[in-house]
Amino acid sequence: MKRTAIRLADGRELIYFDERDDAVRDQPDRRELPPPPPASQLRYDPLTDEWVAVAVHRQTRTFLPPADQCPLDPSVGDRLTEIPAPDYDVVVFENRFPSLSGRVADEPGDVTPFTPLRPGVGRCEVVCFTSDHNASFASLSPGRVRTVLDALADRTVALGELPGVEQVFCFENRGVEIGVTLHHPHGQIYAYPFVTPRSRAFLGAARRYAERTLGGNLYADVLAAERAAGERVVATNEHWTAYVPAAARWPFEVHVAPHRPVPDIPALDDAERDAFAPLYLDLLRRFDALFDLPMPYIAAWHQAPVRIDREFGHLHLQLFSIRRAKDKLKYLAGSESGMGVFINDIAPERAAELLRAA
Repeated sequence: MKRTAIRLADGRELIYFDERDDAVRDQPDRRELPPPPPASQLRYDPLTDEWVAVAVHRQTRTFLPPADQCPLDPSVGDRLTEIPAPDYDVVVFENRFPSLSGRVADEPGDVTPFTPLRPGVGRCEVVCFTSDHNASFASLSPGRVRTVLDALADRTVALGELPGVEQVFCFENRGVEIGVTLHHPHGQIYAYPFVTPRSRAFLGAARRYAERTLGGNLYADVLAAERAAGERVVATNEHWTAYVPAAARWPFEVHVAPHRPVPDIPALDDAERDAFAPLYLDLLRRFDALFDLPMPYIAAWHQAPVRIDREFGHLHLQLFSIRRAKDKLKYLAGSESGMGVFINDIAPERAAELLRAA
């Protein structure tokens, strides 16, 4: 894989990840762009011990443009986009409308003595999986999936070295039902200046389990139990298992986990990276086959934090959809949104059975 970094017209970084060593990436960004926005504002919620980002500039971000105006397509002729090249394999660039960034304008004061403010320091990046606007992740070749995985590993390391970054989150949103604002197949990477609430819950449970069992690995033991039971396993190979969690929150939710406990994507070896693609592509195609239409989903990589509790992390990909039937979606209503208590309409065992049959 060849890696080439350039600067866009407004100073943001863009990196080409090419599958050919002879790829030439010397096309300049010919657009006239305003300076990137300053960092967002983080507000602390003392009632939940969580940080909330306020990023008012994102209100003007691009929203479902026509196909011929997609900013993630290659630049061709006078049609200039975020990617200056006329074609590409995988591209990663700084988001033009970031929730977090390193461009701090000033240090904010506090809202109240209970609600301190801080700059939204970090970084948000866009990952384009292919130059083909009409493709999807499920239509990628295994080789391209490997390139994407290597790019995510590269960015996880690089972003984890930025000052103040505590956690790196790689994910893909697919489908307007999920809330995507661009149809082009792409994902995102968030570099947070704190450990996220979801990860803190995972790590806390893992720490307590390790203390209780004198060093046991919670996720590894759960994975072993699921593999032994087999009822919720959807697919498996030498290095990975895809299974529906016994307490799945979403109608169709699958964890894709490596058999070897590793903290993050960079820790995967070559054999594990190669083995991921065929299993994951098969799983995505099963999702689409469930109702014979493109399945909206979120694919979220759970990685260990950058600096703390890495021994309690176990890398896994959480793939889930809000679609519960061909004509029905799962909405986060009163119990889920108000209290954080999920109520699933489909038994995890039934979901696994349907995915195996798809």
